[in-house]
Amino acid sequence: MTGFMPSFLKKTSILTFLFLILLSCTERDRYITFSGYAQGGTYTVKLNLNGVDGQVKAEPQQIKDSVDAILGRIDASLSGYNKKSLLSRFNAGEAIIPDKIFIDIYQIAREFYCHTGGAIDVAAAPLFDIWGFGFRNGEFPDDAQVRSTLDGCGMHRLTGDMEYVLSEDGRLVPENLLSDTRGPLPKLNYNAIAQGYSCDLVAEYLYSIGVKDMMVDIGEIFCDGVNPSGQAWGIGIDRPTDGNNQLGADLQGVFRMPEGPHGVVTSGNYRKFYLKDGKKYAHTIDPSTGYPVSHNLLSATIIAPDALTADAYATYCMVVGLEESKDFIESASGLEGCLVYDDNGEFKVWTSSGMTLSEL
Repeated sequence: MTGFMPSFLKKTSILTFLFLILLSCTERDRYITFSGYAQGGTYTVKLNLNGVDGQVKAEPQQIKDSVDAILGRIDASLSGYNKKSLLSRFNAGEAIIPDKIFIDIYQIAREFYCHTGGAIDVAAAPLFDIWGFGFRNGEFPDDAQVRSTLDGCGMHRLTGDMEYVLSEDGRLVPENLLSDTRGPLPKLNYNAIAQGYSCDLVAEYLYSIGVKDMMVDIGEIFCDGVNPSGQAWGIGIDRPTDGNNQLGADLQGVFRMPEGPHGVVTSGNYRKFYLKDGKKYAHTIDPSTGYPVSHNLLSATIIAPDALTADAYATYCMVVGLEESKDFIESASGLEGCLVYDDNGEFKVWTSSGMTLSEL
């Protein structure tokens, strides 16, 4: 998953966004594609202007403006790099008035924390910071620093219901979220689910104006319906070679999305890592140990009914490793997955029973 950085940093470039209208060969379908900046990178939306009941209920420029506004609200609420965001102010110990986004994603994160046995823990932000994969540049920590940092982290130290501790005027005092007082307030980091959540909010808006065929790509993907060729959307899985930072440049394979709405997310350790004394330290941190994971799973691609779920469980797989991921995917209702792993220096691919990966 890519870093969650503020779109406002690139406002000077937003006027140069790509905006293309692609007319299909038939009179029935009219697809458009537009792009912009969001969360430290670019987003792309493709959709059919012929919607559920004919033409969708908004003009192309209005659709793009609305998508930009949604992503701007998410940035103002959840970005850890935007120092004025609600999240940054909360992490700094400031009392805030949380918006619906801030409250909703906290409750969602709590559910994933419980369901995964703590493998997804958004209250482990300081661990990512000390390893240099969070909101600050860290240095290689020693064991004592890891232990002391780990002791102050964890959603188990926070109350389960944020709304319950709001003051009468709607303010959230950070210390009021604590369920114990044995250490500092755990800082929050929503990188494991923020982009999937963003995809789903954009898709929710597109559904509201009558769109039926869509692909929303914000680093993570949500899609429904068919592509301009009338086929299911095709998704490529990048080959997890170290330093493969260009999306689509080197693909492991391609698969067609199942019928209906789905999110698809790939998480891996081949883009964010560093080497020290000949050992690779990946950006996936195990919240139970405080250390980067060390197993042979290189990337996990999850297909789920929504992008948020796919995002969370792709991260979960990268925490628990190959064998637990296989068992989890096969036993979970509504999930499919593709796991790429190292087998004595050779890439191997495992796919769940409902997913077929076409080799290139």
